[in-house]
Amino acid sequence: MPTTAFSNEQLAGQRLMVGFDGTALNADLKFLIKRLKSGGIILFSRNLETPDQIKRLCNEVQNYARRCGQPPLFIAVDQEGGQVARLKEPFSQFPGNPHMDNEKDAVHFAEITAAELARVGINMNMAPVLDVAPETINSIMAERAFGGDPAWVTRLGIKVIEHLQRNNIMAVAKHFPGIGRTILDSHMDLPMLDDDISVIEQIDLIPFKASIQHGVSGVMLSHIFYKKLDPQWPASLSDNIAKTLLRDQLGFSGLVMTDDLDMGAIAKHYDIQTAMRRILAAEIDLALICHKGPNIEVAYKEVFQGIINSADVKARGIASVKRIMRAKKKYVYPKPDHSR
Repeated sequence: MPTTAFSNEQLAGQRLMVGFDGTALNADLKFLIKRLKSGGIILFSRNLETPDQIKRLCNEVQNYARRCGQPPLFIAVDQEGGQVARLKEPFSQFPGNPHMDNEKDAVHFAEITAAELARVGINMNMAPVLDVAPETINSIMAERAFGGDPAWVTRLGIKVIEHLQRNNIMAVAKHFPGIGRTILDSHMDLPMLDDDISVIEQIDLIPFKASIQHGVSGVMLSHIFYKKLDPQWPASLSDNIAKTLLRDQLGFSGLVMTDDLDMGAIAKHYDIQTAMRRILAAEIDLALICHKGPNIEVAYKEVFQGIINSADVKARGIASVKRIMRAKKKYVYPKPDHSR
């Protein structure tokens, strides 16, 4: 489906990756797909029961999108292993990134996880965590990061990316430009980091730069306020960080997405209209809204109004949807069967 054939409604909806309640195709999901034309969904424990149920859910939503004349959906999950693993037994359980001893462990995790996700119809993993978490502080990411050495985080993170994507699962590096040196949980409120860009480059950016060089599909922005990088906006709403740093300086041409806009770091400080206007200005491709509620429809309307009211917003929106469709064609659309 060429981007030029997209309606304004589709240009708006493709920018949303949303959560929902339920374990099957229901009225809420149909509304998100048909009415809001959402580009993707994200699954949580509340949506997940058994492998058969998950596979049925994924098939149902993709079939419904097709019947509605929509592109196939990104279907994402957080399956980092350890502390953050939405898929429970009988899916394979791993102790988590801090417990990986070598590159072989990273490859083993990625290959098994990719196979299990693909088997049930999930096409995107919100992993790996590329945050560098020093042992000298009480890092919020201590139980989720590979460690405190940028080179070590890079080595293991790249293996996870390569072997997820080699097995047809999009990898998403997070949380740009790095939250390993923060101690406040952005689920609760807005953390701040007052380091110069030179310090961030020497520590936090090293794994992200390598992930870009190795073709990572997506990069998730953090909800952290980096005072020296942008004195006004957190990373997930910042054109200085999302556009100037990530796209222009580091040369990333893949999918840029926010972390969940329902988290306290954003919800306690910005209304969803303001957040979406900032996302449009920063050329962020996907707004992640993980909970059922009015924010999803309000976000859609804000993007739609921006598209119809501004030629510049529409042009940037078309560029975003081109990136989205490029990823979908590579990872989501059914592969042709050449065996016949």
